[in-house]
Amino acid sequence: MKEISCKLLVIGAGPGGYVCAIRAGQLGVDTVIVEFGKPGGTCLNAGCIPSKALIHAAEEFGKIAHMAGGKDPLGIKVGAPTLDLTKTIAWKDGIVSRLNSGVAGLLKKAKVKTVQGWATFRDGKTVEVETETGTQVIHAETVVIATGSAPVELPFLPFGGPVISSTEALSLSEVPEKLAVVGGGYIGLELGMAFAKMGAKVTVVEALPRVLTQYDAELTRPVLKRLGELGVEVMLGVKAKGLSTKGDALLVETAEGKNAKVTAGRILVTVGRKPLTEGWGLDQIDLDMAGKFIRIDDQCRTSMRGIFAIGDVTGEPMLAHRAMAQGEMVAEIVAGHKRSWDKRAIPAICFTDPELVAAGLTPEEAKAFAGEIKIGQFPFAANGRAMTTQGEDGFVRVVARADNHLVLGIQAVGQGVSELAAAFGLALEMGARLEDIAGTIHAHPSQGEGFQEAALKALGHALHV
Repeated sequence: MKEISCKLLVIGAGPGGYVCAIRAGQLGVDTVIVEFGKPGGTCLNAGCIPSKALIHAAEEFGKIAHMAGGKDPLGIKVGAPTLDLTKTIAWKDGIVSRLNSGVAGLLKKAKVKTVQGWATFRDGKTVEVETETGTQVIHAETVVIATGSAPVELPFLPFGGPVISSTEALSLSEVPEKLAVVGGGYIGLELGMAFAKMGAKVTVVEALPRVLTQYDAELTRPVLKRLGELGVEVMLGVKAKGLSTKGDALLVETAEGKNAKVTAGRILVTVGRKPLTEGWGLDQIDLDMAGKFIRIDDQCRTSMRGIFAIGDVTGEPMLAHRAMAQGEMVAEIVAGHKRSWDKRAIPAICFTDPELVAAGLTPEEAKAFAGEIKIGQFPFAANGRAMTTQGEDGFVRVVARADNHLVLGIQAVGQGVSELAAAFGLALEMGARLEDIAGTIHAHPSQGEGFQEAALKALGHALHV
C-alpha cells in the first residue's frame, strides 16, 4: 500500500476541482488531485461541451434542411441534406479528447500530481484511492470535495434500454424517429430541440404548468414559439408514470387524470441532477448537510476544519462557472490569501433556440428587494445586426432600482445572446447604474447595442424604439 502526503488534496477533477488544483499549484501549494474518470468532469465529458457540439451540429443541419424546403428568404437553394450521426458524435468526441488533454497538461504545468481512481475518506485528513495498481493512501493538510453531480433517475423509469439520461443522448449512433423528453427544464429543451432539428419527432412531458420555470414567462415566450415551429409537442401538467410493456412508449397521466401513451423509441429523462455525496466515505467525517447538499460558508468551508466543498455538491446554482470561481477562491485561501464568496452575479444560460441569459435579480425579485424599480426592454426586432442574421425574435431587459438607478438584474432572449453574458455579469459585478450602461459606447452594428438601448429605455429616452 503506497502512501503520500500533500498540503492540498482535491477530490474530483471537474471544472471546480481542476481549477482549484491548477490555481493552488500556481501559488506553490503542494497539490494532489484524484479523479475516477477523465479530467474535466461531467461538464467537459458528458455535459456542457459535448451538448453544445451536438446543438451546433443540429443547428447547421436544421438550416440546410430549411433551405432545402425552398422557403429560405436569403435565396439559397440546396438539396435535401442527410446526417451521419456517427460522424457527428466522432467530431464531438474529438473536441472532448482535445480538451481532456488540455486539462491534463495544465495540471502537469502547475506541478499538480494526478491520481486516477476512486477516493474514500478514512478520516478528515486521509483518503484511500483504489487505483489500477492497488490502494494509494493520501494524507493531506487540507481537502477540497469537488465530486459534482449526476442525473436524477426516476424509480419508475430507471436508466437502461430505451430510457436514457443526457449522457447516453450525447452518444447515440442514430437519430431516434420519435423521442419523448421527460422534464421541460433547460437540459431537456436544449437536447429536445437539437434532436427535433435533426429530424426526430419530439414530445416534451412536463408535470408543471409551464417549461423552463427558472425563467419568467415573458423571457421564455420566444422559445415556446420556436418549439411550435420545430413541431415539438409540449404536454404540460402531465406526469410520467413508467414504460410500456413493449418498451415502445412512455406511460403518462394527463392533467385531467387520464392515462395515455406517448409512443417513442427513446425516452430521455431530464428531471434534474443530484449531488454525488455517496460512495466517498463522507459518513466517516460527519459533515453538516443542507438538505442533500454539503453545507458551506462564504469561503466554501464545511463544518469540519480543513475541509472545503465546491461546485454542484454544495447546491444551486449547479453551474460550471460557479464551481470554477469557488475553486479559484479556495485555492487562494489555502495559499494564505484573504478571499470570500459573493454569488450576486452568476449568469445562467440556456442554449435553446433562441438562447436565454439571466444575471442578477428578476423583476419580481427586484421589486421584493428594492420596492420601486425601473425596467427597460429593447426588442431585437429593432436591432440592425439581429435583423441581418434573422434573429429578430427576442429582447434585452434591464432591471434597476428607481431611486439611484443601480442595476439589479439583466435578462435576454435571442439568437446568440449567450455571448452577452460576460457584459451582463461585469455590469452587475462593477455596480453599474443605468447611466453607466447608457453612456458606454456600444459597437454598431451589434446585438450588444440592445443592452445600451434597454438602459436608455429605462431612463426614458430609448433612441431606436
